Amino acid sequence: MSLAIDPDLGSVDVNAIKRMIPHRYPFLLIDRVVNIEPHRSAVGLKGVTVNEPHFEGHFPSRPVMPGVLIVEAMAQTAAVLVVRTLGQMDSDRLVYFMSIEGAKFRSVVQPGEMLELHVETLRGRSKVWKFKGEARVGDRLCAEAEFTAMIMSPEDAEAKG
Repeated sequence: MSLAIDPDLGSVDVNAIKRMIPHRYPFLLIDRVVNIEPHRSAVGLKGVTVNEPHFEGHFPSRPVMPGVLIVEAMAQTAAVLVVRTLGQMDSDRLVYFMSIEGAKFRSVVQPGEMLELHVETLRGRSKVWKFKGEARVGDRLCAEAEFTAMIMSPEDAEAKG
């Protein structure tokens, strides 16, 4: 079953994502975010391609997307949700992991697959947000985790050292 994209909910393309989070190739791991419900949830999309640099060493004979990058892609989706929720486009916000809990990797993700990164806000305050994330390929659950992140300005990050 493919993801139902709701045209009444928000979405952003890769150009808007680059205005929302600081990640760039090769570490920008989402291509689009759809079904954005501010304060609540969003779905990131990533077309997994064989020419991504991590596949050269993980694993050359059977390329598999590293689980840690799947969790990072969930976090990038969550960061877009937070920036959209707070109306902070073009604000150069930085988002840092504070914790990752209950990460489970259930199925491999391979080149040629469309990875869906479903994130849901569990708690959101001004700077600290907690999310539940699931990575799916169609109906197949590939990974899940709860994670907490802090959003801050570059000036605040510099002051924290």
